[in-house]
Amino acid sequence: MKNLTFFLIFISAIVFGQKIPSVMKTGFTKEALAQKITSFEGKKIPISQVLKKHEGKILIIDFWASWCKDCILALPATKELKDSNPEIHFVYFSLDRSYDQWKRGLDKYGIAEMENYWFDEGWKNNFNNYIDLNWVPRFMVIDQKGKIAKYYAVHPNDPDLKKVVEGLKEQKP
Repeated sequence: MKNLTFFLIFISAIVFGQKIPSVMKTGFTKEALAQKITSFEGKKIPISQVLKKHEGKILIIDFWASWCKDCILALPATKELKDSNPEIHFVYFSLDRSYDQWKRGLDKYGIAEMENYWFDEGWKNNFNNYIDLNWVPRFMVIDQKGKIAKYYAVHPNDPDLKKVVEGLKEQKP
């Protein structure tokens, strides 16, 4: 019986787990950057404007949702990464199902004071389709020039994510 349970868990993880994108992109299309996202204040702005605010800085985008257990479990590690790298900028892109659910989640998990945006058009949109977003949490590192330096990570403690960040920190502007 133990073997059957293990087998079912293993198969579920394969079927329902994140699918790693086959192509690791290094930039964004105009269509992806034109995708509008809702700010904490309720204003719809293009993602290009969000990225422009962080030009010249290392940016980590945390794709999350308040209903996602793994996203919530990753928040302390994200905070630790943020606290140990004050020169790095962080933004949170939410895939919550409603504005109210998103706002409650921000308060509940103590990240309302961070820079937050919500995909009010839902999971499938030009930006998320372009980056092959099929699961949360997901983390993406944007370099000082606005290019994608780390396309795919599922946790802020990902050793490769940390290696990319350290390499970017060593680069001169």
